[in-house]
Amino acid sequence: MTVESINVEAAIKRVNDLVALEKDISPALKASLEVLLLLIAILANRLGLNSKNSSKPPSTDPNRLKEPKGTGERKPGGQPGHRGTTLRPVADPDEVKVIKVDKSALPEGRYRDVGYEARQVIDLDISTVVTEWRAQILEDHQGTRYVAPFPEGVTRPVQYGIGVKVNSIYMSQYQLIPYNRIEDHFLDQMQIPVSSGSIYNFNQEAYERLEYFDQWVRKRLTSSPLLHADETGINIGGKGYWLHNTSNAEFSFFYPHCKRGCEALNEIGVLPGFRGILCHDHWKPYFQYGAFHSLCNAHRLRELERAWEQDTQQWAQKMMILLKEINKATDEAGGRLDIMASEHYRKCYRDLIEEAERECPPPDKTDRKGGRGRFPRSKSRNLLERLRDFEGDVLRFMDEERVPFSNNQAENDLRMTKVQQKISGCFRSLDGAKIFCRIRSYLSTCRKQGLTSSESLRLLFEGKQPPFIVPE
Repeated sequence: MTVESINVEAAIKRVNDLVALEKDISPALKASLEVLLLLIAILANRLGLNSKNSSKPPSTDPNRLKEPKGTGERKPGGQPGHRGTTLRPVADPDEVKVIKVDKSALPEGRYRDVGYEARQVIDLDISTVVTEWRAQILEDHQGTRYVAPFPEGVTRPVQYGIGVKVNSIYMSQYQLIPYNRIEDHFLDQMQIPVSSGSIYNFNQEAYERLEYFDQWVRKRLTSSPLLHADETGINIGGKGYWLHNTSNAEFSFFYPHCKRGCEALNEIGVLPGFRGILCHDHWKPYFQYGAFHSLCNAHRLRELERAWEQDTQQWAQKMMILLKEINKATDEAGGRLDIMASEHYRKCYRDLIEEAERECPPPDKTDRKGGRGRFPRSKSRNLLERLRDFEGDVLRFMDEERVPFSNNQAENDLRMTKVQQKISGCFRSLDGAKIFCRIRSYLSTCRKQGLTSSESLRLLFEGKQPPFIVPE
């Protein structure tokens, strides 16, 4: 490990050797020096961490520079087969304005009308629509009155319609806009006074309407052949909680819990009955679920980068190159290698592990102080042992077509949660976090199924299920 051309490990080793030679040093001072040297080593390790060799986000990288994209073979712009978003003329415009030719500006002569040249302007007109329902009242000769029933959902003298609810939930739960800014939006753009309390009530109503979806999506995920699982820390009322995510390419499910391990996963109820392949980042509780496992190699690459940069482990650099090469070969083969190619790369992997064993051997247990507990190992050694002991889970992506190289599916699904925490800072209550998670689960799943968020919310408040949900 080098910091500004200083080999920190070598310097610490020299100090330790000098302290060991000192015979007259007191035990208290010696223990204090050992603690200080340990702290220096830990802090120096953190100085060299960034988004490429750890789980830190790119935004924390010092003096972060975007690397320019190299000149490729493809020309700039949309590629062949790309579906563009160019504006197209509308066959039936809402309004047609005819422009007459000023004949006074034309030379003298006779002219005939031969058609027109059309140009369209597509614009937005935000307006408020008020629908008044007038229920007829009939009265018989005895004075008994009979009132026509109002449509379902029309229960008050004045109330908000579906459009207001859909728009407010879309902005608060999908676009993550704070309540007070949504209030300003309705008042400024449409002159509708919508309070924060009303916005919360809309979200609460959506949460209750999604009870069936909540149970349905859990069952669908449990019966899936492949799942991605991950979790991230969130703040609820000033206390640390965990937001758990279980997802795949078709469905998403989020749930907040005060615990991170098996207690939370069992309560959520998706993984206990799961019997497929579970893709995760090597968090130990996940190994209690699923029939097989696939480990996130994006995490492995970052750990290997750290082992190479900070611990100068040559095998780590070679392993990075090998994993990237296997991933490229797998993509070119259509998602799965044939038996010969798979065995070739597996042999290369094992040969490299043997080389790593020589370069990064296990610690000498003769120096052990005390006889209990696991003997401490360096981060590089721990990484090596994980790669050795979990070879099948690390390389499963090259033999199973449905298994990806990384756990990016779960991490991408969780990303907007971190954005929400940056914007709002926290959830005020556990109920608010549950509302957010259930609505986000629904919107994320609908978008994966090809429905827009606004369309999905409108179906919800109209009492209709999305077409991909088939009732049992």
